Amino acid sequence: MNSYPIQIKPFGVHAVLIEWPNNIERNILDDILIFKDFLLLNGFNDKAWEMVPAYNSLTLINIHKTIDHKAISIQLEKLYSERKEGAKKKTHLWRLPVCYDAEFAIDMEEVSKHTGKSVEQIIALHTATTYTVYGIGFLPGFMYLGGVPKDLETPRKATPRLHVKKGSVGLARKQTGIYPQDSPGGWNIIGNCPIPIFNSKKENPCFVSVGDSIQFYAITRAQFDLHIIQAEVGIDLLKKESTSA
Repeated sequence: MNSYPIQIKPFGVHAVLIEWPNNIERNILDDILIFKDFLLLNGFNDKAWEMVPAYNSLTLINIHKTIDHKAISIQLEKLYSERKEGAKKKTHLWRLPVCYDAEFAIDMEEVSKHTGKSVEQIIALHTATTYTVYGIGFLPGFMYLGGVPKDLETPRKATPRLHVKKGSVGLARKQTGIYPQDSPGGWNIIGNCPIPIFNSKKENPCFVSVGDSIQFYAITRAQFDLHIIQAEVGIDLLKKESTSA
């Protein structure tokens, strides 16, 4: 099991931030998730604590009481040195459809010019890659997916849009992701996913967890329209495989 230099910082009076090296690596994410599970077994399993893993950090939040940061830093350093890798955490590979029709892919031409790739090549590269869910945030259910092929890396837009449609699939440097609802946004939009990513009415509003994997597959506009209708009537279109992290 890999070990990393960690930094423990106050994050307000009710939270503490644990930081790993500032690299986007699966090994670092796995170490964060291992430590999270270890903390749950060692005093951080009551309902007062919330843990938020993302990329190279783990945030511990206790909304019921203020935190003695000096004492908890000593405790966390000790626990990190004692952590053990338990059973492999069960994760999932989710296969999600994307329609790359020109109506949805409003930045495809810009991405094509920047990368020097044709539309067909962009779609092939985007769907051939398996992405890791490194974080969920910005909006409820917004997945930060790492692992974008170097040939697809495209900078964020200089001026964000005031309105990006729900389901829009975007690129931003080394990341790709899906907008789970209408919102402002600055990513380059290359398609749309008809599967609802976040539903506040469900017991588990977001079916994806940090550490899961995502792979996209291309669908036609007619298939997209059918999937929208199926989702509206409650037909489950999710395709998943169990894996382990």
